[in-house]
Amino acid sequence: MERILESELMEEEGQVCAYAEADFEDAHSRFIALFQDMVGHKGINGYVLDLGCGYGDIAMRFARAYPRCIVHGIDGSEAMIHYGKGILREAHDIQDRVELIHGRLPEAVLPRIKYDIIISNSLLHHLPNPQVLYQVIQRYTISGAPVFIMDLKRPKTIDEARVLVETHVANEPEVLKRDFYNSLLAAFEEREVLEQLKEAKLNNLSVKVASDRHIVISGYIP
Repeated sequence: MERILESELMEEEGQVCAYAEADFEDAHSRFIALFQDMVGHKGINGYVLDLGCGYGDIAMRFARAYPRCIVHGIDGSEAMIHYGKGILREAHDIQDRVELIHGRLPEAVLPRIKYDIIISNSLLHHLPNPQVLYQVIQRYTISGAPVFIMDLKRPKTIDEARVLVETHVANEPEVLKRDFYNSLLAAFEEREVLEQLKEAKLNNLSVKVASDRHIVISGYIP
């Protein structure tokens, strides 16, 4: 099945609310757990850049999991960032260690020149040009920085995409089911991601299937 592009940004109020109120506990907890499997639970500190952070749920989870880290999340959707800042105002335990930034990659201006860690969840499939993600990673990481990216993987058929929608978001609002379906069709296959990394000269990063709908790109910058 060929890739079908979807909208790069989630700006509709209905989209933002549906996404923020959806049950992503399993996927977002798994993101943190898989990162911990890669780097361990202790000794992680420094500045973290979360690319395509949405309303910041994973950025906030990361800050709680690693209290010696400061997390900067960036997203192109002003509506998502606005929603996330509302949550952050009530998150007194981490609000001094998480900053949510509205900006579109790669031209966005970030608070730091380099970061110690880069993470990203569900950004890659939104990008018309996937090399944007890898260019940003190379630009903003220090040598030895861990990189951890989780994204959807494209099903082999339309029918398989529909089954995944019914399996994972059947009880969510229609707007979320629509967006999840479109995101599955816009995602990349494992082999395509490997080709992207080769083109970006990031062959040291590995690509693994993490679930029936996710792939993980991870490793360390030389």
